[in-house]
Amino acid sequence: MTDVLVPFEQEGTKAIVRSWLKQPGDLVALNEPLVELETDKVTQEVPAPADGILDIILLAVDAEATPGAVLGRLRDSTSAAREAADAGTSAAAVAFSAQPAPAETVHADRALSPAVRRAVKQHAVDVTGIVGTGRNGRVTRADVDQYVARRGEQPAPPTADRSAALQPAAPPASASGEVRSVPHDRMRLAIAQNMLNSVTVAPHVTAVFEADFSAIMAHRARHKAAFAREGANLTFTAYVLAACAKAMKAAPAVNSRWFDDRLDIYESINIGVGTALGDKGLVVPVVADVQDLSLLGIARRLTDLTGRARDGRLTPPDMRNGTFTVSNHGVSGSLFASPIIIAQPQSAILGVGKLEKRVVVREVGGIDTIQIRPLSYVSLTIDHRVVDGHQTNLWLSRFVEVLEGWPLDG
Repeated sequence: MTDVLVPFEQEGTKAIVRSWLKQPGDLVALNEPLVELETDKVTQEVPAPADGILDIILLAVDAEATPGAVLGRLRDSTSAAREAADAGTSAAAVAFSAQPAPAETVHADRALSPAVRRAVKQHAVDVTGIVGTGRNGRVTRADVDQYVARRGEQPAPPTADRSAALQPAAPPASASGEVRSVPHDRMRLAIAQNMLNSVTVAPHVTAVFEADFSAIMAHRARHKAAFAREGANLTFTAYVLAACAKAMKAAPAVNSRWFDDRLDIYESINIGVGTALGDKGLVVPVVADVQDLSLLGIARRLTDLTGRARDGRLTPPDMRNGTFTVSNHGVSGSLFASPIIIAQPQSAILGVGKLEKRVVVREVGGIDTIQIRPLSYVSLTIDHRVVDGHQTNLWLSRFVEVLEGWPLDG
């Protein structure tokens, strides 16, 4: 027997078994997708660790899958064939057992799992219109869900065999008017748990500065086309990440993780960028080693990561090992948000508000002048166990200084 294990490294607080792509008795090949796991951030496939036959499923659909747990077991296909021969099974029958699944489970040379087949049937989806993100282009349940969401249809409700605990409770007898009950999906439940845990364990304090974006707007206007020719979308977020890396030198403890017995301060600056997926929730892909990247390098990585995030093609390594996070909440219109909740066990998170023109007073040649400037509120929310107000303000001062002093051709 060969154990099929939950990967020890996963992105997200909890994983559950979303669907089995094979059933007991099915032949499987080494590295063939065997089971799908879902966390609050990604859906990932667990490949078969060896050639063989799926002998038993130990963790059924919707079961919690902790790192290292045994999902199921494979038995050696050679010994299985020998047993079949001893039982009088003909060679033709053995050969038949290795044939592809019935036609209804195969579409465009891509095997559909039972969960995908159910979703396709329920939503009347033509699977040929879906770009598969699974291994070898296979369509996953997440691909179907995202296709349905983009089409404007509500996500599929829990199937009849799901736990009764996932069903919405009936409204109280005294309720009046129409009520639309929407069951929490796993991503929303996991986000809620993460947020509650963070504000419970860490004392959040937020400091707010104002940043003038004139310099980087001028730089972006001059260089945006050249960056596009290099395959990079030059966004304001790229400048923000570059300024974050420089600000870390003023207060290195901001780039750290708190543990009960120590504080780990990192040389590598791995910045997670909150990326909204509409009603589907939020993911945080990580741009690694920002301190070693040029502005072009940062822009390229952001272009790749945010694009794959919105297409549902992120992998667990894309969201791993973050040491600091940026929430660009201003893109949806908010001027200021507080507190922006820290991703534990990190020690801080930057918030960037809406960029808008404001009237300000600036001294020119010793005379006060009234000017119109593109300004944004920037906030640093810190874990007060780690960072004090002095360090917070040092960090923000340097961050704003970098943005406002960006050279036109730098």
